[in-house]
Amino acid sequence: MARKFRFAVQTSRGRTREEWTEKARKIEDLGYSTLFIPDHFEDQLAPVPALTAAAMATSTLRVGGLVFDNDYRHPLVFAKEMATLDVLSNGRVEVGIGAGWMKSDYDVSGIAYDRPGVRISRLDEALTVIRAMFGEEPVNFTGKHYTVTDYHGLPKPVQQPPPILVGGGGKRVLSIAARKADIVGVNFNLEPGAVNRQVMETGDAASTEEKIAWIREAAGDRFADLEINVTVFVSVVTDTRDAVVEQIAKGFAMSPADALQSPHLLVGSVEQIVDALQERRDRYGFSYIAFSGDGFEALAPVVKRLAGT
Repeated sequence: MARKFRFAVQTSRGRTREEWTEKARKIEDLGYSTLFIPDHFEDQLAPVPALTAAAMATSTLRVGGLVFDNDYRHPLVFAKEMATLDVLSNGRVEVGIGAGWMKSDYDVSGIAYDRPGVRISRLDEALTVIRAMFGEEPVNFTGKHYTVTDYHGLPKPVQQPPPILVGGGGKRVLSIAARKADIVGVNFNLEPGAVNRQVMETGDAASTEEKIAWIREAAGDRFADLEINVTVFVSVVTDTRDAVVEQIAKGFAMSPADALQSPHLLVGSVEQIVDALQERRDRYGFSYIAFSGDGFEALAPVVKRLAGT
């Protein structure tokens, strides 16, 4: 049986407290499940305080990072922050984390931009530490990258435990997510460290099918328990789909026909978008859809039609 749809908004900007909290309340009122924020050093709000403010301004909206960069925080510190936010939100946190990818963030901060294999190995260890921190037993962990000694993770989260979302687009990250996460976020393969033609080509239908196969293989018996998430980076509600797709497809380095099949793009009338999402759930298992940016009001009719079905 297919999982029921739920929807999120990934957004990051607010010039004032009032603007940000009103945005969070609007997202909640429109029926979205979750407000996600990315984790970059560019012009955006800092994730933890922004998510806290959003949680304080709402009552049912879930909050999380899509995704936090593991390299920016020791997993003990990160787990404590997420557990605290779960307490303050009364159990509405989703713990989104990834290995890190955007080289410009590392360049401006001076944080070492290690090769992908090292960053992914750190993430693998961090996931073990984070999961243990949410449990009842003292944490003792010795790995290549992290050591935690006789630490009692406090406060304890309200959710036992909060769901962990791991996002990525390469085989190793997605395989780790399949084994250790509750939610797997399927993305472009961002190994080059910046969005370019090579990256965009990994968002087509064939690449997505391969990613789902990696997840299924690594997850084994737990595949049915995983929630599969995808971020739609371009969403346009329009009655002139063909003309709009023709323009957008150039930026996706795809033909218009291939762009329409990419799970990271949605263009069309409300009815066409509803049909596309249902087809993608059947084809890939995508039931948890995150819309990137601030066009979420135009997509509210889609959410109203599909959320919970």
